This record gives sequence, C-alpha cells and structure tokens, in this order.
Amino acid sequence: MPVFADYRGLPESAQGASIALGNFDGLHIGHKAVMDAARLAGHGKFSVATFEPPPRAYFRPGDPPFRILRPERRNAAILAAGAAAVFELPFNGEMAAMTDEGFVRAVLVEGLKARHVCVGSDFRFGRGRMGHAQRLSSLGRALGFGVTIVEEVEDHGAKASSTAIRQALMAGEPELAAEMLGGPWIADGIVESGEQNGRKLGFPTANILLGELIHPKHGVYAVRARIEGEKAWRDGVANFGRTPTTGLRDPLLESHIFDFAGDIYGRRLEVQLVAYLRPEHKFPSLDAMVEQMHRDAAQARAILARGA
Repeated sequence: MPVFADYRGLPESAQGASIALGNFDGLHIGHKAVMDAARLAGHGKFSVATFEPPPRAYFRPGDPPFRILRPERRNAAILAAGAAAVFELPFNGEMAAMTDEGFVRAVLVEGLKARHVCVGSDFRFGRGRMGHAQRLSSLGRALGFGVTIVEEVEDHGAKASSTAIRQALMAGEPELAAEMLGGPWIADGIVESGEQNGRKLGFPTANILLGELIHPKHGVYAVRARIEGEKAWRDGVANFGRTPTTGLRDPLLESHIFDFAGDIYGRRLEVQLVAYLRPEHKFPSLDAMVEQMHRDAAQARAILARGA
C-alpha cells in the first residue's frame, strides 16, 4: 500500500504531486470535495497528505476517543478514491513548533515537492494555528506552487464537518452522520470472546471494542455487519454500552447478526450503524430484557427491510 509515514526521504516517484491537505478524519463530503479539487488540479492524478497522530491527539491526549475512522481504514478509503499515495505527516513537537512558513518550506516544498495544494477554507497550520488558507495561497505564489481553497460543503443547510459527524453519532443520529459521510458510519474491530450472556439468552453476539474510535450514544441500533473475508453485509441488531442489567463494564459494541451461528472469534468485523432504536437501560429481570431484545430485533429487521 503506497502509504508514507514521513515527508522526508521520499522517492522521486512520490514527489511532485497535486496534494489534498488536511486532517481527513471521516472522509466526509467536504474532504471528498478537497480531493476532487486536487484531482482536477493534477489532471486526474493526486495524493493526500494528512497528520498522524491528529493534532488534537497531540495537544489534548486526555480527550475521550474521537476518531471517526481508524488510520488503516482512512488510508484504504483514500486510495480507493483514486489517490496515488497517502502521506501521514508525523505530528510531533517538531512539527507543532514550525511556523506557517516553516511548515510550507519543510513539508510541502522540500519534502513533498508539491506542484499544487488543495485545502478547505477552514484549514489552519503552523505554530499556534497561525496560518490559514489565504496565507497558504500567498506562500504558494511566493514559493512556486498553486493553491486551491475549497469552500465548505453543506448538507441540508448544515456544514459537513468531522465535528458535526461526531455530534450526530453522540446524539444517536447515525442517519445524519451518514448524510455527511456519504454512507453509514462503520465501526470495526477484532471479535473478542465475552461473557457469552447473549448466547445463553438466545442472542449470540459478536463483540468488538471501539478503542480510539469515537463512542456513539449508548443504546440499541439496527445494523449491518460484514465479517472478514466476506463481501456481503448481513442484517443485525447491536447494543453499544455497558449492559447495566447483567453487570457494568467498559463500553462494548455487541452485534447480533440475524440468521448466523458461525464462530468468528479473532476475525475482523465491520458494523454499520443504520438507525438508533432506544437508549440502554437496566431491566428489572432477565426475562424482561429478553422480551425487549425480541422487540428490538423485530424493529431492526423492519427498518433494514425497508432499505434504511
């Protein structure tokens, strides 16, 4: 996979590209507009430069999980969109201390040898976020590369942004997040063995920890899941939370895949959140919980059958 973990020491074949530059967390429709601009400027060829870790993770390491995509999924999606390469610019103390001009000279000119750079209108860079899109355009003219500033993209009158997507997921509005992303938000992870309470209750689940991925609103969702090695998405119902009825524990995404009984421990599972059904809450008994689980499953089947 043509992913480079630095801007220094690049092969000549990777340099001299039209570059889409930004955080690219989530690859929402605004990010895709920036990539489209880079594709146009590069006459069909472009690369993407992003930051790893994201600046927010560097400056605020104690924040709750906030990534919309894991880096591997982000990079694969960027390449699938036609990018020739992905540059993961290492965001560390050295980069955080660069002035805006220092960043442009060291990273874009000397490192990437960019011919053209495309950014969103809200792009900020350099020490203390001193640089902005217009400053980048001015530096580009002085240092010999073109700059395209892409205006923000709106969906149903609201700005498409990673912040808005996070807010939608945390509010239990996966449909709104999907509109901005251009498709359902997907959580992924390795299926882990759990307490097997679901199996005992007639609802076996495939459990994954979200880790650094943003934690959506706790509760029950209609979902589609894809098992590693398969192409088809399977319908299901999932709970994300701490299961207060059977004992509190760290938040876990537990997916019950309809009409499936295979052993998938240790395999990667992708889960699309399609619709939020209800909040998580504590039931007075296991029987009451199972009755609600049947209702949740029926509701999820109905929603998914409508192609929601």
